[in-house]
Amino acid sequence: MRRFNTAGDHGTAAALHRVCASSAWGRALLAGRPYASLAALLAASDAAVTELSAAELDAAIGAHPPIGRPPPGDPVSAREQRGMAGAPARLAAEMLELNLAYQERFGQVFLICATGLTAGQLRDAIRARLGNPPGIERETVRTELGKINRIRLTRLVTDSPDG
Repeated sequence: MRRFNTAGDHGTAAALHRVCASSAWGRALLAGRPYASLAALLAASDAAVTELSAAELDAAIGAHPPIGRPPPGDPVSAREQRGMAGAPARLAAEMLELNLAYQERFGQVFLICATGLTAGQLRDAIRARLGNPPGIERETVRTELGKINRIRLTRLVTDSPDG
């Protein structure tokens, strides 16, 4: 925590932007420094996600690639979506179709905290969420974003400066 609390604002803002593309979220976390513990930082992150405007939530969502298609050279997304790696071709094709259907229905990528989920679990989740009313889905996405941010923030704070 010491490194996070004492690092310069510019570098920390850039690191926070890699965690979550919402500038409002990043500003809220910067403004709350210093944090007494990782738990305090995560609580501040949760509160900031809850307060995101629709535009800021869209900015955060827009920075995430579709499930099953992490961009080349993006080790964070590849690690988080590891459950899709090596999925049978049929399941991968189904996920592509489901992602497109989700995007058409809700106007954004399907956002889920994919860490630890299998390809089948991801498929089942998108299938289930396609039936959500838009308002319910929007809040589900907000919750999933909060989970992703917690994992990424924990890595940011606990990884060694060289790693």
